[in-house]
Amino acid sequence: MSDLDEVVAIEREVFLFPWTRGNFGDSIDSGYHCMVLEQNGHLFGYGVMIIGPEEAHLLTLSVAAGSQRKGWGERLLRHFICIARDQRARSMFLDVRESNRVAARLYERMGFRQIGKRRDYYPAMGGREDSIVMELML
Repeated sequence: MSDLDEVVAIEREVFLFPWTRGNFGDSIDSGYHCMVLEQNGHLFGYGVMIIGPEEAHLLTLSVAAGSQRKGWGERLLRHFICIARDQRARSMFLDVRESNRVAARLYERMGFRQIGKRRDYYPAMGGREDSIVMELML
């Protein structure tokens, strides 16, 4: 909870349609796996994952603009994958904006594969944007 202001600031910096402080607070209150990337007292990334019976769903993962493309997102993703395996999840799911090719390539490198699309899933400038649904078998 003490990191929420910094997490929300990064969220607003990186996304046009950010999660709210309430979204993050509800995730913490619900017992979701919430992690931050922090080095020398500087918070620069975060992620939220929910685990249910035999499956995990990565709800959000982000790295501050100035720390992107340095491997931090991959490290955080690997950590979430380890947690999901430790919790005996058989698969892990996530949604990624169709336009977010950088993130989709990271997920593909990590072994995720596209299993579907959700039409008009995300808000977008001038309308809605499709989500690519991806799965990793654990």
